Amino acid sequence: MPELSVPELSPPATQALACLREADRSALSSALAEGLAATGAGFAAVGGPLQERWGQALADLDACLRKQRGVTVLHEGGAYDGAWVESTGTISAEVLSRFAPQAAADTFALFAEHQRDDGLIPYKVTRDGPVFSQIQMVTPLARSVWTHHRLHTESTAWLRRMYEAMSAHDAWLAAHRDTRGTGAVEAFCTFDAGHDLSPRFWFAPDRCLGGEASRCDPEAPGMPYIAPDLTANVACQRTYLAQIAEELGEDPTPWRAAAAASGEALFAHCWDAVDAAFYDLDAAGQPVRVLSDVQLRVMACEIGDDDLFAEVLRRHLFATSRFLSHYGLTSLAMDDPRFDGDHTRNSWAGPVNMLTMIRAPHAFEHHGRPAELAVLLKPVLTALAVADRYPQCLDPWSGEAGYTSRYSPAALWLLDAVERICGILPMPSGGFAVTSLAPTRLEHGAAAEAVAASRRLGGVAWEAVSDDTGTVLLRDGAEHLRIPRGWRAELTEDGTLTAVVGVAPRPVTGRLTGPGAPGAPDGAAGGGELTLAPDERVRWAEGVVVGRGGPTFIAPRA
Repeated sequence: MPELSVPELSPPATQALACLREADRSALSSALAEGLAATGAGFAAVGGPLQERWGQALADLDACLRKQRGVTVLHEGGAYDGAWVESTGTISAEVLSRFAPQAAADTFALFAEHQRDDGLIPYKVTRDGPVFSQIQMVTPLARSVWTHHRLHTESTAWLRRMYEAMSAHDAWLAAHRDTRGTGAVEAFCTFDAGHDLSPRFWFAPDRCLGGEASRCDPEAPGMPYIAPDLTANVACQRTYLAQIAEELGEDPTPWRAAAAASGEALFAHCWDAVDAAFYDLDAAGQPVRVLSDVQLRVMACEIGDDDLFAEVLRRHLFATSRFLSHYGLTSLAMDDPRFDGDHTRNSWAGPVNMLTMIRAPHAFEHHGRPAELAVLLKPVLTALAVADRYPQCLDPWSGEAGYTSRYSPAALWLLDAVERICGILPMPSGGFAVTSLAPTRLEHGAAAEAVAASRRLGGVAWEAVSDDTGTVLLRDGAEHLRIPRGWRAELTEDGTLTAVVGVAPRPVTGRLTGPGAPGAPDGAAGGGELTLAPDERVRWAEGVVVGRGGPTFIAPRA
């Protein structure tokens, strides 16, 4: 790495950069160490506990990467043995893909390898083998697979293998989980949705009848449910299966038609326009009026347009009387009389679940709302920065760590959150984003003075060094771009700026400078000042502004 050639870094920022470059990963296993070396992913912080917590996240993640049939795959960790398709095999592997791509690819493939002859994908795979007692789908597998492929261009053989497995699973669901012929997907038991202890499933059995996912207990009152999250999952799956089919040279049209049909069934049977909410529909045709994190799950499946997301965000997700606790999104609406915030057990009856939190960013980013996402991330980052472990659950009121420890979704959430607020985030659509919101204003002793992050993309070593005033982006050790605090810069792999976005909750006026700024080939100040409102995006092409706009920011409200 060339000598530092940035004369205007603050002393803490200079120290953070030095710590980043001197990081020792010798204690990590080969799978994670090799992944970090290949991606160039790194982080360092000066002041506060974040440096130590980042290291602990890597150590806990490393402990969850385990050999299985000759390859290294991700296990859930904590109290959970094996890899679970609702999390480990989807959203967690999707995040892991940015830090240990080979382990992520092998984790995805694990579910195809253990698929049943009739097409059913196991809900989990342990060292003892696959388990098929429920479906337990939340994050769409096809989306996670496609995201991994876009980031790393996996082989056609790998992509086809996953495509064929997911296609067969889709056929199994159509054959076994639509007993009423509605075109939706039905839940037969509590664990189909992974909603342990939730009032949503009171009086439902935990597992399917006889431990077989195709059987619904006829003695279970109200079952089966037409389930909005399961139906949304399949709609989204089919949308991404269409993209994968097209990539493989097949006709995507049938998948797109099937996705549209799933979406129509979802709104026909589960959407309540008065409440602006999705509810299960029980066997008697009555809505199960339990307001749960199903709302976020459906939104994270890319259902509906920007206006629908804004309405759900305003009325539910960002309402502090409903889901927006000070330390993340709760699993049940806080104004429901059945709400129970007990975070000391595996519960979806109230506490903040880290699985909810790791799933949340996709919904916000998909609808162009990184400013709201930053509001959501900051207190949770504070909570985990001062925690003594990586748990499944947080206390909504205090942020205290609760049930279990060494839980891989929580460790991966921290790695993901750091990249989203002050790191170098690879984008599946190509290029990367650098957000300038250094964690210098965290409370409870969690704040850092300065941070530095790194990544290698397209053969270029990128480093982002941030303090309370802004971020300096380095290309192969030399200054490339200065970004004001409260802005996100989006660039191609070679460093060409394509957009800036407001990520602070209030308008921020600033200026991009450096060789990477538009109109500044020799390092002069780039252009004039801009004022960016929250979520406002200014787009460039060939150094010229070609578009500007964004949604109206939605602040937390009672």
